[in-house]
Amino acid sequence: MKPVEIFVMSKKEKENIISHTVNKYGEKLMAFIKPKVRNSEDAEDILQEVWFQFSNLTNISDIVNISGWLFSVTRNKITDNYRKKRTENLEDFNYEDESGLILIRDILLEDNDKNPELKLFQDDIWKELLKALEELPEKQRLVYVENEFNDKTLQQIADEQNQNIKTIISRKAYAVKHLRYKLKELYQDLKND
Repeated sequence: MKPVEIFVMSKKEKENIISHTVNKYGEKLMAFIKPKVRNSEDAEDILQEVWFQFSNLTNISDIVNISGWLFSVTRNKITDNYRKKRTENLEDFNYEDESGLILIRDILLEDNDKNPELKLFQDDIWKELLKALEELPEKQRLVYVENEFNDKTLQQIADEQNQNIKTIISRKAYAVKHLRYKLKELYQDLKND
């Protein structure tokens, strides 16, 4: 009987494969996801889940067709997104005024020079958002701020911080989860006023 050879990939080799795969397939997967979901935040969350699952594989080298695997997992994540109860995010929060429903995100970015009530509302939301950001561990906060406010890709952040992409993806996921929880509380408070 012939002995079985077991190939053990080094951490560096795995990180290189992950980094190369993110760079090669990131835009293609996002283009595949966006038309199938409600908003860009859902698309980003799904892509983040795909990268998280990919980066946690112990046998990346065993995948014969990485493209096929990625698109299959992405399809499954999109389906899961439809099935599960949607987690509220910033675009899901609505505020009613005389003209109908306005997204809180739109309110945050709206010019408030002529509307003192709007300014107070914006100030409350920004205060809570910044407070929630401060509660995050520094590394999670930095990843979130760089990605969301400074428009850096997760790969750019990983390169700048000399971290592997898996670590950056995890930090962003934890930050998003915390912020959603905190903003959900704010939304409930505003809704009950």
